[in-house]
Amino acid sequence: MISLFSNYITGQIPLFVCELNLYSLNLANNLLEGELPRCFSTNEIAFLLLSNNRLSGKFPPFLENCTALSFLDLARNRFSGTLPMWIGNLGELQFLRLSNNMFHGHIPNNITSLRKLYHLNLAANGISGPIPHHLSNLTAMTIPYVEVPGTVVAGFEIIVGDMPVIIKRRELKYKGVGVLEISSIDFSCNHLTAKIPDEITSLGGLVNLNLSLNQLSGGLPNKIGDMQRLESLDFSNNDISGEIPSSLPNLTYLSILDLSYNHLTGIIPSGGQLDTLYMENPSIYNGNIGLCGPILHKSCSVNNNAPPQPDYQKRSGKVLESIMFFYFGLGSGFVAGLWVVFCVILFKKRWRIAYFRFFDKMHDKAYVLIVVTWGRLARKR
Repeated sequence: MISLFSNYITGQIPLFVCELNLYSLNLANNLLEGELPRCFSTNEIAFLLLSNNRLSGKFPPFLENCTALSFLDLARNRFSGTLPMWIGNLGELQFLRLSNNMFHGHIPNNITSLRKLYHLNLAANGISGPIPHHLSNLTAMTIPYVEVPGTVVAGFEIIVGDMPVIIKRRELKYKGVGVLEISSIDFSCNHLTAKIPDEITSLGGLVNLNLSLNQLSGGLPNKIGDMQRLESLDFSNNDISGEIPSSLPNLTYLSILDLSYNHLTGIIPSGGQLDTLYMENPSIYNGNIGLCGPILHKSCSVNNNAPPQPDYQKRSGKVLESIMFFYFGLGSGFVAGLWVVFCVILFKKRWRIAYFRFFDKMHDKAYVLIVVTWGRLARKR
């Protein structure tokens, strides 16, 4: 075991690590840079903790053969490229944190094969595409953490040290197996799209779920209230639409909620923790102009749930539409006929002459008629 975390070690990881049959390597919180040694290929390593350095390169290819790997932490480095498809073959993984790097591409679908995984953090990368389905295969996240004898070696706290976990918008540090008790999924600050899979509600052991700052669309999972252990839920800054599920108040342990800046509509459910959470943080529904309800002091009478109009109002509306249609047709016909006459007179010289002669003749007849009639009336007087 090599444990040199939280020092000021600079330079690259030396090649001599390739000669060691390491079980644990913890070089987190240093100033190391460059790529990992390509000769590094120990198959027995269970803890590889390299977070908060300046390491770069692709996702370490030698990890494909590290089937005993339980903790992998590469967060806050400069790793890039795509996540490999074989990552789902690392069946012993319990803790996987790759946040704050430059990974891109889709999340491999077989990442849901990691049945022992309690902590999955891919936040602040350039990852795109949909969230994988079959999330119920992450069986460790479906129930609260239970320590199984023999799965954690003695001296775990010495190997791992203080593990920082961002939950409830704060970075909290956990010692030993305590970090696994905070079952968490964090995909925030990426470019994820499509709908949130309904199957995510089967992860009843999750304490933290953060999908904020993506481009997720569609509606919220209807059975989100089944995730009874959730303490922090953040879906803010997406393109999520539809109504807030009525099951949301069932999350009695919830202390952080953020649904702001989406396209949610309808009545906000009340009861449970929701009223208290709104009192503590009124911005949790900001940016959803379609939401209404007593908690926002906004009437829902103009929404889609408004009662239907009486029959007499419907009939009155139809009669008014018919009258408006008649006058519109009459006016349109008059204008069209006037333009036809005008165009004919404009382009046909013979017709134009005949038209003006006709009006002159009619003018003369009218003038004679008026004069004669006026003269007769004068004589009678």
